[in-house]
Amino acid sequence: MTGALLAEPLTAAAFRSFGDVIEAGGAPDMLINEGLCGRFHDRARLDFTDGRAGLSLFDAEARSWPCRIDMMERHPLGSQTFVPLNGVAMLVTVAPDEGGRPGAPRAFLSGPGQVVNLLRATWHGVLAPMGARGHYAVIDRIGPGENLEEYRFKTPLYVEGPQP
Repeated sequence: MTGALLAEPLTAAAFRSFGDVIEAGGAPDMLINEGLCGRFHDRARLDFTDGRAGLSLFDAEARSWPCRIDMMERHPLGSQTFVPLNGVAMLVTVAPDEGGRPGAPRAFLSGPGQVVNLLRATWHGVLAPMGARGHYAVIDRIGPGENLEEYRFKTPLYVEGPQP
């Protein structure tokens, strides 16, 4: 894997084959709490094998442009959701599976209020908050079995930030 990749804005349509972009946009699906709260209902395709959903907190070091990607990982037994807690944009690098290893990667930069749910077995780069430390709530599978596969690139990939 060589060369540079340009991060594109994170949109639900562009990201659909890798997972879900979750955000509260438009009218809510329903009003709850005596009409005082809009509920945007069932926005992620959460998927777990032989386990349960767990909630963890992550504290990730800041990354900068160009962002070096040495490896990708995937979780074959469950989806994984990243909920930013401090508003820092995150670089989300993903790739389709090609014979048990990452195929052609794509890179996305999250915007304010965006949450990412990675589908089960989606190849992805490590958590990469851009420009400042990132704090995240992460919802993923807790249970028996090996739920982590890693692939190290022979040559690193570099991701450039969006151009103004």
